[in-house]
Amino acid sequence: MSATPWKTLDGDIAECTRCPRLIGHCRETARVKRRMYRDETYWGRPVPGFGDRNARLLFLGLAPGAHGANRTGRMFTGDRSGEFLYAALHRAGLASAPASSSRNDGLRLSGAYITNVCRCAPPANRPSREEIERCRPFLDRELDGLRRLRVVVALGKVAWDAALRRARALAPEAFPKPVPAFGHGAEATLTLRRGGPGLTLLGSYHPSQQNTQTGRLTRSMFAKVVRRACRLAEGRR
Repeated sequence: MSATPWKTLDGDIAECTRCPRLIGHCRETARVKRRMYRDETYWGRPVPGFGDRNARLLFLGLAPGAHGANRTGRMFTGDRSGEFLYAALHRAGLASAPASSSRNDGLRLSGAYITNVCRCAPPANRPSREEIERCRPFLDRELDGLRRLRVVVALGKVAWDAALRRARALAPEAFPKPVPAFGHGAEATLTLRRGGPGLTLLGSYHPSQQNTQTGRLTRSMFAKVVRRACRLAEGRR
């Protein structure tokens, strides 16, 4: 995908109004705001993907945070999940800085791209299956555009299942049996891009505050998955 189609895709995402419930929630959250951000102008609409469009690694999450990406306009930026994720990417040499504070902070990703299954902040962080399905074409376009992609890291079961649905739709004859089960560190080889070879899908618990504060996902656990993803992206086992 050349520069112009990427720009078109980002615009299509930002202007999408397919899901009235989600758009309403994004806009209302941007209007009411959280007290600590009362002087900021919220993004308040669907959030495009972010990162290196020559990436070999894709990190796939669930949805923007209401006061994170819905505020800042950049994936995983402005909340605790993003703090955890970008710090890990920086330690792995994939991010130019250990923290992402705004879409204008100069941070760059190298070899990695970040996106979500759902592009709008959903109430209670729970998009419906129908809303996820309406958002699916955007992920399809990103996957087809990331021509050097080798590894997809699914941050949580919703992202894992979205990747499985994509693979089943693209190449049902090559879909693995039994169906690959989600788990932290789980791996599967799937057809996730049109006209390309099989990619590795890696599972990780989502870096949500609930998971990181309870110890379900620790820094060392996530670092192990990122190291594995980097090795696979480089063609090493």
